[in-house]
Amino acid sequence: MRNTILGVVVMAMGLSMPVRSEEPRAEVLVLGVYHMANPGHDIFNMPADDVLAPGRQQEIAELAAVLKKFKPTKIAVENDSQRKLNERYAQYLAGQYVLTTNEIDQIGLRLAKELGHSTIYAVDADGDFPFQRVVNFAKAKGESAKVDALMADIGAMVKAQGEYLKSHTVLQTLLYMNADAKVAQDVGFYYREANYGEPGDYAGPDLLTEWYRRNIHIFNNVTKLVASPEDHILVIFGAGHLGWLRNDFASDPTLRLRKLEEFTPAAH
Repeated sequence: MRNTILGVVVMAMGLSMPVRSEEPRAEVLVLGVYHMANPGHDIFNMPADDVLAPGRQQEIAELAAVLKKFKPTKIAVENDSQRKLNERYAQYLAGQYVLTTNEIDQIGLRLAKELGHSTIYAVDADGDFPFQRVVNFAKAKGESAKVDALMADIGAMVKAQGEYLKSHTVLQTLLYMNADAKVAQDVGFYYREANYGEPGDYAGPDLLTEWYRRNIHIFNNVTKLVASPEDHILVIFGAGHLGWLRNDFASDPTLRLRKLEEFTPAAH
């Protein structure tokens, strides 16, 4: 009986105590993008039309307006040279640089200037992507057809994204690419590659390890930008990084992960 009474008292005390508000946390929005300049650096490159065309420029302005709702205090991009990025941004602010088709220019530099930022941050990290080892392993095991099928699936996904862009705005396309289901599909391809390996030659797992290593280094670079709980950091990277970076930031209890869709309810 005494235990029952004690339990009731403790419960009542708990109910009467004021609820503590959640501690403020810096926020991070990872924006996965397609490479607007289509530089051909990836195994598969999404076909993209001219982002400098008047119609696409209006769409970039629409995207910028949405991203401003996040209220970025810092913008971080897929670039590994802070010095060169500083020079480029300074020239742009001085009216001595014309934005190229690269998404760093079209989204990052443009938005940083419109928000009055003095700096834009280079947070990329070096990384290896030993895909040829996977190909060689599969060939040695008589599994080349399986790798070919995997590559065909990846190619079909990239092609579908390009087709989607043809009939949709830049914002709509990025919402499509940043959707949870699409991000999970992309991450799944990496894990399928990790199936190729065995003791003595972990070709696929080593590829996945290198990819994870690069992304966790990027995560580390971004966390160094956090100066206060009021920081809102916009991270702009190729969509292939999205699943990994989202997981990193979501797993950090000192940060709050945000998503593009939260700021575009009418665009779904």
